[in-house]
Amino acid sequence: MCSQPRSGAGFTLYELMMTLALVAVILSLGLPSFGSLIASSRIRAETSALFDAVHLARKDSIVRRRAVTICPSLDGLSCDPHNEWSTGWIRFVNTDRDDPPFRDANEPVLRYHVVEPGTLIIANRRGFTLRSTELRATNGTLIICDARERAEARAIVVSYTGRPRVAYRDSAGKPYDCAH
Repeated sequence: MCSQPRSGAGFTLYELMMTLALVAVILSLGLPSFGSLIASSRIRAETSALFDAVHLARKDSIVRRRAVTICPSLDGLSCDPHNEWSTGWIRFVNTDRDDPPFRDANEPVLRYHVVEPGTLIIANRRGFTLRSTELRATNGTLIICDARERAEARAIVVSYTGRPRVAYRDSAGKPYDCAH
């Protein structure tokens, strides 16, 4: 009996099974880390968007010499009275300085932002109003979290002068908690 030499054009069943098993092990180790990386990236993006919104509201209030407000919004046209920041927010010129903020039809919306799904934003204020002619703005904290808690929470802390800063720990030195 004469055996034919192997041409090397394919894989044996054993080689294919071992390759698939190795790929499965690598994926099972890497996918949780990848999910965490995506969640961290999403948190970073939403933090940047909120930071920019506060910073630009402060700038707009100085340039326009009017109060500019950031408030949560479901539709991009009005402030959400339930303080639900996780869907989105608007930045608008608050000519009548409503407190709590309320956008009237004649007040222009400067920006509408929709929050990425899977992101939680918790705030201790219904809105942040920045004023150019007064020393005090609305201070407070916005905490940005991953809904599945795969990434470390961050916060935007807005000072009395309207200056935002990013923080990873609260005043007691503890990480921000997203449970509500």
